[in-house]
Amino acid sequence: MAGRLIQHHREIDSLLAGLRRIAVLGIKPESRAGQPAHMIPAYLLRHGYEVIPVPVYYPEVTEILGRPVFRSLRDVPGRIDLVDVFRKPQDIAPHLDEIIAARPRAVWFQTGIRHDQCAQALRDAGIDVVQDECLMVEHRRWRSGH
Repeated sequence: MAGRLIQHHREIDSLLAGLRRIAVLGIKPESRAGQPAHMIPAYLLRHGYEVIPVPVYYPEVTEILGRPVFRSLRDVPGRIDLVDVFRKPQDIAPHLDEIIAARPRAVWFQTGIRHDQCAQALRDAGIDVVQDECLMVEHRRWRSGH
């Protein structure tokens, strides 16, 4: 079954309601605490989600947000509900195989990140996709409705 391109608030709300484990591809360490790729995962952690750091750079960092770092989504044990992507659009394709191998329920491309070909490949693999939306903004909107 093909995944969906999630675009409407009702679909986003349904996705958010089922999330527990979020792998953050491209997360930034505490030394970059002012950047969205650190602030948003920190927000998610504060709101009860299990955040799994998967930084692309920072080889010396072994822990982010008090959680052990994984160097690839392939190394993350257990089920991943969502892969939250903080990568430039042109840098997503090299991660496609590892994202598909991880079999998350959904992949979320943060604000400003859109890659229609990768989104289609993920959907073809049965993975739902959100593009060019802020997970923190949508989570706040969803929470305010409950």
